[in-house]
Amino acid sequence: MKLTVVGGGSTYTPELVDGFARLRDTLPIEELVLMDPAEDRLALVGGLSRRIFARQDHPGRITTTTDLDQAVDGADAVLLQLRVGGQAAREQDETWPLDCGCVGQETTGAGGLAKALRTVPVVLDIADRVRRTNPDAWIIDFTNPVGIVTRALLEAGHKAVGLCNVAIGLQRKFAALLGVEPPEVHLDHVGLNHLTWETGVRVGGPEAEDVLPGLLTDHGDTIASDLRLPRALLNHLGVIPSYYLRYYYAHDEVVRDLGTKPSRAAEVAAMERELLTMYADPALDEKPELLAKRGGAYYSEAAVDLAAALLGGGGTPYQVVNTYNRGTLPFLPDDAVIEVQAAVGAKGASPLPVAPVDPLYAGLMAHVTAYEHLALEAALHGGRTRVFQALLSHPLIGQYEYAEALTDRLIAHNREHLAWA
Repeated sequence: MKLTVVGGGSTYTPELVDGFARLRDTLPIEELVLMDPAEDRLALVGGLSRRIFARQDHPGRITTTTDLDQAVDGADAVLLQLRVGGQAAREQDETWPLDCGCVGQETTGAGGLAKALRTVPVVLDIADRVRRTNPDAWIIDFTNPVGIVTRALLEAGHKAVGLCNVAIGLQRKFAALLGVEPPEVHLDHVGLNHLTWETGVRVGGPEAEDVLPGLLTDHGDTIASDLRLPRALLNHLGVIPSYYLRYYYAHDEVVRDLGTKPSRAAEVAAMERELLTMYADPALDEKPELLAKRGGAYYSEAAVDLAAALLGGGGTPYQVVNTYNRGTLPFLPDDAVIEVQAAVGAKGASPLPVAPVDPLYAGLMAHVTAYEHLALEAALHGGRTRVFQALLSHPLIGQYEYAEALTDRLIAHNREHLAWA
C-alpha cells in the first residue's frame, strides 16, 4: 500500500507518522511519501519520520519529494494537509478582520473565506493530478476549511472524504470523564465542519443509552471550561457545542480577547521554529511533547481509521467525517457537505440517520451552508462581487459596511494568491 501526504513538510507530520507506526496492523503501509515544496522543512520532517518508523520497527519505507506528480503516482490514498501561504497568510487571516470588529480566525468568518479562496484552486489541481495517475485513489482532506474544500472536491467528481479532529478529541475527553475506553464512546455528532454539536453520548454504540445528561450534570464545569463557554449556557442548551461555536455564541467577547494578545498564527510560528530545531536532532526518534500544543490532537488516529476503512483494511464501523448530505439533514440541500457519523467502507461514507435537529441549531447550519455555497462560488470563479456576497451572507459579518471593508482587505492581503485579482 502506498500512501502520500501532500504537505508532508508540516510540523504536524510526525504526529501522523507516529500513528501510522503504532497502528500498522490497521493500516499496513509499504511506502509513505511525504511531498512538500519546502525542501528544507521536508528534509527535517522526513528524517524524523524515518527514525520514528525505525524506532517502532515499522517495515515500510518513507520517501520524500518536492515533485507532486511523482508523489501521487500509484498512491492508494492521498492525504491533503497543506497551507497555501503558510503561517504568514494565517497571520493576516487572524488580524485584518479585527480592524472591522469581526472575528479573526483561519477557518471561519472573513479569514476563513480568505483561506478558502487561496486553497480551493490548489487542492483541485492536486486532485486532478491524482485522478490522472490513479483514478481509484481516495483523497482524504484535512486541509481547512474542510467543509468547503471537501465540497469542491466532491463537486468536481473526486473520490474524497473530509476529516476533522474535533470529534475524536471530544470522544477522548468524554471517555476519560466516563472512565471507559475511547472506542466505546459513540457521539451523536451533527453539523457542519467547525459548526457541530454533540446531541448524544453513548457508551457501546449508536443504539446504546444516551449518557449526555449525566455527563453534563457530573462534569459540566470541566466541559464548559474546556470550551471557554459558561456552564449556564450548556445547561440551557442541553447539548455540547464544539469550541468553534464560541465564535458565534460569544463573538464580541472573542474579538475583544483577540485584540489583547498575539495571534494564534504568531504562537504557532514560534512553536514551529522550535519544533524544527528539535526535528534536526539526529538522536530524536519520537514525536516531542511540544507537538501536542501545536494542534491536531488525535489527528493520526482519525486518519489511520479513515484510510483503513476506505482501503478495505478495517477501521472502526462508524466514523465522523465530512461528506455529502444527500437527505440526511432534510433542511439542507443534498449537495451540502455535513459532518456526521457515517459508515465508512471501500465505497465511501454513508451518513447514519440523524434525529430531528432543533431549530436553534438547524437555523445556524442552514445559514452557514448558504455562506459555504457562496464561498465556493467565489473560490471557483473569483470576482469582487462574489467575495462581497459571501462575506455579507456570513452570520458573523452580515452588515454591508463590514462586508465592503472586509472585501477590500481580503483582496489586498491575498492578491498574490488570487489569479483573478
